Amino acid sequence: MKACYKKYILDFKRPSGTSRGVFVQKETWFLIVSENEKYGIGECGMLRGLSIDDVSGYEDKLKWVCDNVSLGKDALWKALQKFPSIQFGVEQAFLSFESKNPFELFSSDFIERGSPIAINGLIWMGDETFMLNQIQQKLEEGFQCIKMKIGAIDFEKELALLKSIRKKYTKGQIELRVDANGAFPVNGALHKMTVLAGFDVHSIEQPIKQGNAQEMKNLCSESPLDIALDEELIGIFDVTEKEKLLQTIQPRYIIVKPSLVGGFKGSMEWIHLAEKMGIGWWVTSALESNIGLNAIAQWTYTLKSTMPQGLGTGSLYSNNIQSPLMVEKGNLYYQKNKNWKTNLIESLCI
Repeated sequence: MKACYKKYILDFKRPSGTSRGVFVQKETWFLIVSENEKYGIGECGMLRGLSIDDVSGYEDKLKWVCDNVSLGKDALWKALQKFPSIQFGVEQAFLSFESKNPFELFSSDFIERGSPIAINGLIWMGDETFMLNQIQQKLEEGFQCIKMKIGAIDFEKELALLKSIRKKYTKGQIELRVDANGAFPVNGALHKMTVLAGFDVHSIEQPIKQGNAQEMKNLCSESPLDIALDEELIGIFDVTEKEKLLQTIQPRYIIVKPSLVGGFKGSMEWIHLAEKMGIGWWVTSALESNIGLNAIAQWTYTLKSTMPQGLGTGSLYSNNIQSPLMVEKGNLYYQKNKNWKTNLIESLCI
């Protein structure tokens, strides 16, 4: 068996804003393992400024994986503990290689019968008009769960956007989630969440910066708005430490992003601990191309969650890998009768 990797730059169709800045491009790496004429493909979707493996030796570690691919999936995963996005790429690549179809990693009704996964409609930060236009578009497209990134524009304007939704739709008609990406100051976070709760918001993701466990615990116990941990999970590798964090903070939900927490295996550690403690969860992609998104979606379907998942990022890019994934009326589908277009990838080392 041999392996190679290829860096690929994804171009956003339009600048996409969060409280951490505006995305125009997203770099990613495709990992291909092959033997004879059979191959498998995975995506190492490190996210600059957020991933724990955003370090200078990242590509050196990818090269090491290619040089040592004969070690196999489990040994490689264990050796890559501080490189969760590469762990995820390795898992995908080997699952892909072992499958009859390199793009169908998990057999389920999602693949075979076109069964849907309910997803949230993502509203990116921008000026008031831009965000309002996005909201109207998502509602017209039939989404029943909307996630709005907040914390960059004036808080009162963000509240006005939420108010405009609630004037037309009750919480029974449209579920509203907000994501602060750690933007709220510790001292003012509780007040802001109390105000947000007045708009029947389902939950808020990461209201304050990660690493403030005691402050987050206090917010979880005092806030009338349910809190979901997101960035808080990044960089914690030991299962005991994961359990300690959840026991300390006691959030209502956790957000699981395989590229950021060690792939499927790392994600399942978080999910098992959360379920043991009565903590809810859902899965979110982390700006991967359709290669990584496809793997996350197929795996997510097998978990049988009834909550809307955060898997609607496939349409963000002008040069994404063309795939059978399709979003319609707030659901993600896999169109088995459609083909992947992967000439760029397959020409690498097969």
